[in-house]
Amino acid sequence: MSDIRAEIAGESGTGDAGFGDYVALLKPRVMSLVVFTAMVGLMVAPVRLHPIEALAAIIFIALGAGASGALNMWWDADIDRVMRRTAKRPVPSGAVEPGEALGLGVALSAMSVVMLWLATNALAAGLLAFTIFFYAVIYTMWLKRSTPQNIVIGGAAGAFPPMIGWVAATGSISLEAVLMFLLIFMWTPPHFWALALFMNSDYEKAKVPMLTVTHGRKATRVHILVYTILLVPVALGTAFTAIGGPVYFALALVLNALFLIGAIRIWRRPEAAAEADKYAVEKRFFALSLAYLFGHFAAILIEATPWAEQLATWANWGAVTWG
Repeated sequence: MSDIRAEIAGESGTGDAGFGDYVALLKPRVMSLVVFTAMVGLMVAPVRLHPIEALAAIIFIALGAGASGALNMWWDADIDRVMRRTAKRPVPSGAVEPGEALGLGVALSAMSVVMLWLATNALAAGLLAFTIFFYAVIYTMWLKRSTPQNIVIGGAAGAFPPMIGWVAATGSISLEAVLMFLLIFMWTPPHFWALALFMNSDYEKAKVPMLTVTHGRKATRVHILVYTILLVPVALGTAFTAIGGPVYFALALVLNALFLIGAIRIWRRPEAAAEADKYAVEKRFFALSLAYLFGHFAAILIEATPWAEQLATWANWGAVTWG
């Protein structure tokens, strides 16, 4: 694996890199999730920033996420080249040189942290700096290649954005910020292990010690169920805090019931059945996991608007009318 990285590092890019290649280097799909959850954390905080300050905070948090993505692609170019899902990324495909990815990642890291500090406060900037370090160094350079628990511990990096948004507005960490962190942290393992179930051959070829590779798919199915069960009380408990409410609770009940049913179906599946239908159940669970996280944070955002009170009033009227 190190030989492959050395080969890539010694190659020159094609010289055909366009704007789209540099955007892809920042992992825009991951960035969109970061931006959304950070925005929710900022908007539901009890302190309101000026709209210009709030916009600046979101932009700099997004740049920090992009910096993490660029550093990840620079370091992981060797395994990205081997995996079918990632082979067309800018660095392994040769569109962007490794040195360019590294330089862009370092530059965006420094700029995003300093500018977030100037726009909001030192604690938010410190959390952003730690998040970039955790994802690029702790997860990418160490955990990903050394332990099957890589995504469990490494998932913390993706869980920080709503906390950073909250801290950018308030200057402090509270129970609500911790719960938003835990919601993503506990969601990450079943989300990624479902992906690993139907993309296991990629991880095997790249020699990445995902749980499916080191312990097999059967053990992974058990882990998905266990973490889903642990996730449910975190998700439902958030309803009884300042960022929750009846709208959140109703949506969380539905989403967690669906998620738990999906995890049970995966747990009960024989491997032969999964192979026969090309892991259709696992793929549906993976898609559901995206809707699950979006739904919870959308509900948290709704609870912070005047609409939530109106929706609750309509729900109470419906319960009285039809009850």
